[in-house]
Amino acid sequence: MLTILFLCLGGFLAAFVDSIAGGGGLISMPILLMAGLPAHLALGTNKFAGAFGCFSSAYKYSNSGKTNVELLKKLIPFTILGCFLGVKCVLSISENILNVLVFLMILIVAIYTYLKKDLGKEDKFESLSKENIKKGMFMAFTLGFYDGFFGPGTGTFLTFAFIKIYGFDFLHASANTKILNFTSNLTALILFMFSGQILYKVAIFYAISMVIGGYIGAKVAISKGSQLIKPIFLFMALGVAIKLLYQAF
Repeated sequence: MLTILFLCLGGFLAAFVDSIAGGGGLISMPILLMAGLPAHLALGTNKFAGAFGCFSSAYKYSNSGKTNVELLKKLIPFTILGCFLGVKCVLSISENILNVLVFLMILIVAIYTYLKKDLGKEDKFESLSKENIKKGMFMAFTLGFYDGFFGPGTGTFLTFAFIKIYGFDFLHASANTKILNFTSNLTALILFMFSGQILYKVAIFYAISMVIGGYIGAKVAISKGSQLIKPIFLFMALGVAIKLLYQAF
């Protein structure tokens, strides 16, 4: 019971933070490993719970009117395809090299976000065009693929990409990010289910806590807006970068 309570508290916190600014995997995966789950089983169990937590925050965001449905309809198929290939693909690049590359990219994103004070403060979205839709499709496929085979920092990259490509503020970027994040999580979850890498007696409790955390986190983000999201986004981006650097060295 103490282990279940520990998992539920950790799952709630992970989903709460993730629904606001991404990076919840920094909390949820270590908690499962601390509970004694082997790495592959922890990964599958985390995807199971994370998909439900992601769904609750995505549902809250979609009902708030902060998502761009027309845009998401065009991007979701590319996210699914990218994630499917990412999970299935065996990459030749070593994990240590990948850790360093992702660390550098996230660090650049964090520094740029910090220095550019007006980034994501106002919603500057004007309209969809052939050019920005093509950029979005490439972004959705690439980050879907990345989330399928590796994962850390996906929410951070998606949020930043939505701001840069479409001019969204942090709130609208986070809302659209959560829909694509849920799509890739669900795709990966289905593949993990078929591979038998989910411990359901743990995953169900973990999922319930994440559903509650994701819903409340999205509600807080919607009410507080970009003023709250930006500092948490920066904190989680640096957290992911430090974790990846530690793993690499």
